[in-house]
Amino acid sequence: MSRNLYLCPLSVRLKVMADPDLIRTVLYTINNLLQQEKYKAALAVVKGFRNGAVYGAKIRAPHALVMTFLFRSGSLKDKLRAILKATYTHSRNLACFVFTYKGLQVLQQKIQGKSLQSHSFLAACVGGWLVFGDNNNINSQINMYLLSRILFALSRLAVEKGFIPAPKQDPFPLFATLVWGIVLWLFEYYPHTLQPSLQSSMNYLYHDSNVWHDISDFLVYNKPRIAGS
Repeated sequence: MSRNLYLCPLSVRLKVMADPDLIRTVLYTINNLLQQEKYKAALAVVKGFRNGAVYGAKIRAPHALVMTFLFRSGSLKDKLRAILKATYTHSRNLACFVFTYKGLQVLQQKIQGKSLQSHSFLAACVGGWLVFGDNNNINSQINMYLLSRILFALSRLAVEKGFIPAPKQDPFPLFATLVWGIVLWLFEYYPHTLQPSLQSSMNYLYHDSNVWHDISDFLVYNKPRIAGS
């Protein structure tokens, strides 16, 4: 678009910008670029950033909404600000990680001329250190979520590879027994070792249920309402 266009009246500029032929030309150029094989790797990194941002927002927004209104005190403005901050942080971190991971994978493949399993591991290690290495509540939740999943996956892989024998009975009941026994023991006697959000949830379930004053905070509210609130 020439410089002279910016000297035209606003109505003329809008008409040119809304020209269907111009829009079709722009879309055709973009779509043609997206089909170029030589740009595929770079474009995959960009779309990975996009998908990471969207997925992070979808996952965190409802979780932050529920947890904030259930357990966080303060004004509505403070709660909304906390929800937006948590959603933004999760979305940004996941987008940056996907961008870093896919970018480093492409770089390693270009250097060595082929794709190796080690590329995925090394790229993820660097991305995890750069993006999820900061010790905050969001990163802590994400890392612990992944830890539980990889322990399951590694156990299954060990059986598949023959490193450990396949169990004769379903081990899940034993797993559930140990998980709940250990977490409640920690909560009752060493609560400071648990993540704050888990402490809040367990306080609500196991400690707040021991206290009431009348039917209002026995059935309707968790705690007695403050006058004027």
